[in-house]
Amino acid sequence: MILDTLAGACRVRVAQRKAAMGMDAIAEKAFALPKGEGGKLEKALGKEGLSFLCEVKKASPSKGIIAQNFPYVSIAEEYEAAGADAISVLTEEDFFLGSPRYLEEISSAVSVPTLRKDFVVDPYMIYEAKVLGASAVLLICAILTDQQLQSYVSLAEQLGLSALVEVHDECEMDMAANAGAKLNGVKNRDIRTFHVDPSYSLRLRDKAPKDAIFVAESGITGPQDIPNLVDHGVDAVLIGEAMMRADQKELFLQSLREAAR
Repeated sequence: MILDTLAGACRVRVAQRKAAMGMDAIAEKAFALPKGEGGKLEKALGKEGLSFLCEVKKASPSKGIIAQNFPYVSIAEEYEAAGADAISVLTEEDFFLGSPRYLEEISSAVSVPTLRKDFVVDPYMIYEAKVLGASAVLLICAILTDQQLQSYVSLAEQLGLSALVEVHDECEMDMAANAGAKLNGVKNRDIRTFHVDPSYSLRLRDKAPKDAIFVAESGITGPQDIPNLVDHGVDAVLIGEAMMRADQKELFLQSLREAAR
């Protein structure tokens, strides 16, 4: 499966980084940083009305290069100026051409919360996210055991980070609930096959815990996709490719907000 390949490559990179700085060292560095108020992403995405989590990414396995010219900090600053509630940053290096450095520089440049978007397969990556200045991490149920997910959600909270827990079916929704997830994300793109179904997240909306913030991820191409999400009680949307391809990001995001009203 594609997901197994992505997760496997991530394990290799983590092993390399551990060789440069061990787990104890990165953990000590992370816990030495101020914990802060915590829950920044929940606050950003849980307010009244539809919230927008806008993604900075250069490429994807399904679409190839999305942005040949990639001034990632400027893109993030443009998102913030356009009114993005939070910013997702791809740090996966082999298939999405991301970098931890992008997250670090963007987190220093913007005031809205930043999410580390990667295939977190080791607690090392959560410590690393804290050190890089992230406000939150993405945790994907499909590549974690129940025990790992519970442990990673707990570790994120100890560090003052939010955890956006991504689910793909009802079993994983239960898995997220058992782990105490406060943010549930459902991809409209099946990460196992990359097939896009804009209604996929809506079919799981009623299965989500009522007290968790619900985020619809991927497959949103324009204002026409927004009203149906609002009607189904979606709290926030994660938009990547459509935002990256928009020539005038402020006008594009404005059109999405108007559609949400």
